[in-house]
Amino acid sequence: MDNTKKPMFERLCVIGLGLIGASFVQAVHNANHRLDTPLVGQITAADTNQKSIDDALAAGVISSGSTDVLSAVVGCDLVLIATPVKSIYPIMKLLKHAIDLGVLPTHAIITDVGSTKVAVAQAADEIFGAHHHFIGGHPIAGAERSGFNARNGELFVQHKLILCPSADSQASDFAKIAKIWQAIGAEVIQMSASRHDEILAYTSHLPHLLAFSLTHQLASHDDNLDIFRYAAGGFRDFSRIAASHPVMWHDIFIANKPALLNSLDEFVSHLQKFRQIIDQEDSEQLLDWLATARHARRHFGHMLAKKPMHKPNVIITPDAIKDTIMSQSYHIRPQNAISGVISVPGDKSISHRSIMFGSLADGVTHVTGFLQGEDALATLQAFADMGVKIERDGDKVTIYGVGIDGLKAPKAPLYMGNSGTSMRLLAGILSAQAFDSVMTGDVSLSKRPMERVAAPLRDMGAKIQSTGEKGTAPLSITGSQTLHGIDYQLPVASAQIKSCLILASLWAEGTTTITEPEVSRDHTERMLNAFGYPVQVDGRKISVTGGGRLTATDIIVPADISSAAFFMVLGAIGGGEGLTIEKVGMNPTRTGVIDILKLMGADITVANETVVGGEPIADITVRPSDLHGVDIPEHLVPLAIDEFPVLFIAASCAHGVTKLTGAKELRVKESDRIQVMADGLATLGIDSKVLEDGIIIQGKGIQGEKNAIFGGGVIESHHDHRIAMSFAVASSRATDDIIIQGTETVNTSFPNFAELANRVGLSIEVK
Repeated sequence: MDNTKKPMFERLCVIGLGLIGASFVQAVHNANHRLDTPLVGQITAADTNQKSIDDALAAGVISSGSTDVLSAVVGCDLVLIATPVKSIYPIMKLLKHAIDLGVLPTHAIITDVGSTKVAVAQAADEIFGAHHHFIGGHPIAGAERSGFNARNGELFVQHKLILCPSADSQASDFAKIAKIWQAIGAEVIQMSASRHDEILAYTSHLPHLLAFSLTHQLASHDDNLDIFRYAAGGFRDFSRIAASHPVMWHDIFIANKPALLNSLDEFVSHLQKFRQIIDQEDSEQLLDWLATARHARRHFGHMLAKKPMHKPNVIITPDAIKDTIMSQSYHIRPQNAISGVISVPGDKSISHRSIMFGSLADGVTHVTGFLQGEDALATLQAFADMGVKIERDGDKVTIYGVGIDGLKAPKAPLYMGNSGTSMRLLAGILSAQAFDSVMTGDVSLSKRPMERVAAPLRDMGAKIQSTGEKGTAPLSITGSQTLHGIDYQLPVASAQIKSCLILASLWAEGTTTITEPEVSRDHTERMLNAFGYPVQVDGRKISVTGGGRLTATDIIVPADISSAAFFMVLGAIGGGEGLTIEKVGMNPTRTGVIDILKLMGADITVANETVVGGEPIADITVRPSDLHGVDIPEHLVPLAIDEFPVLFIAASCAHGVTKLTGAKELRVKESDRIQVMADGLATLGIDSKVLEDGIIIQGKGIQGEKNAIFGGGVIESHHDHRIAMSFAVASSRATDDIIIQGTETVNTSFPNFAELANRVGLSIEVK
């Protein structure tokens, strides 16, 4: 710990040194010695048990302690209440008294770890009044043992911590409480107190109530000795939580009475239906209910697994925890002289598909130009985990195909990292396999909707369980299902949904026909034909008949036009002589970015056009251009869906207004790209108006001039690689330094972006 750096909090007091309070103290103590800047200066504690205080002092995790709360909180700027729910109200009264006496500073932040939140929030409003400094919290973590000596400094690592700020809570208080929990390894989630209590009523409080009830019922039987003597593992597992502390659960049941009774009433109604099914011996419905419950429980098991679902062979260490908190950033000085001839990495879409089709083919496939980004490597690793032998030497990959029926069950969940393409396309393949499978992803991917592929796959006969209201990862897929062809109208033009269904149709009985509202990228159709599998395309209708086989072929991956787009815009808005990007994939379903830039007046030349492996390629030269605002035609939207963030930078540099509509798809990418870009543009001084399906941008360009467009500032990329790279391009027309937070995900698609950008004239320092 560097004692010269000012800690986030000067003095912390933890009230209650049971398992949660003591583990929090230990975790903060550990973090103080691990992080460059300490979390707190001094740690003190209050507990009714003097022995717990003595043990904490002896362990060296607190500097002082007392059985008197008023004495313990003197001069503290953070107080954590870690006592049973029923005691929180009188402790809050004591803390208010301490504030009134001047013992506890008025700006001190107060938080708790109680498992009910509505009653606690009401108490805070009543006791502390308006605009208070209380933030309700609840770590979803615990252990069988309790007390100070059961503490675990890593108890909260990769566990959820729910924060429930009220209308009167201060945003700055919330940010600081979130940061300290994140620093000790917790994943912070925000929700309302009422929503928290509703969820916990179902997931924790009702199960405990039922365990207490059944155990009480059986204990009341005259023959309970035999009942307990011959109880099998199922009863032991179910009744285990009835051994929990009665006083604690008494307090929880009373404190969360409304939500608990609501969940109990719903359970009783559901149980009555179950009873009726058994009474009527309705075998079909009984099997359906049991199978549904079994699939759901297996899915919950994947979600609740104690072993974190992360990259294979990654050991979670204190340094690794620190790395997840301290993300990478770009620090960029304005530079305007842009010139050079460059090559960008291989096309990500084609790289993904080359691994998938090569693995499913008969024979050996050789791939050159493979994108060595984390997204494409996630796909490669997934197929290696399913028994495919894959050799990689830089951008050269050799795939020893196992055939359409040769994939094997992976030994662990398949980790997709940040790659939505990997997860959505693999869902189609895995739905047709003989084995069960699970797909997980990082925090960002786990927020992205997967029901858009799961729902039509279910129509084909697949059994897929997604997570939560929004249908996110993890995805649990049940094997040995018979798929059948369907006619499906895509609700939006999406290459990922289309490709997922095409892949599933390879195993389906009959023919699957997919109709698009607009043409989307067609790499899947082209590559399937290259592997000898017939695909019928009739305008916006694509038809595939199941039961065929793929034959290995060699694939040359062209440069990714999505990666080239950043340098196309940079060449257009920057000074200097402009840029040439060599051997870029020119698939007509991907060239919307060129069409839009030309509509805006960009000086673009396409040369050396040829076809490699069924995909057209060419060199693209972009010279400094006098851009003007346009209404972007909606038919071009699906042809440039990934390039819009950097096109927004071009629009900001144009003179006049640019309007985009029909792009709702942008809201469900790695981030809500419309809102995140609008926020970043506002930080740099650009006016825009967010629409439900697009954006209106007021360009600040002056015709005939290369005037400064952007100011400086700190941009939050929300760990979206395209957001990060787009604002890096903006630095070529900025007056001041731009700092972009969360740039580590650039490695998912463009590992050498900063190096290449600096080579052509930008000034990016990676920190």
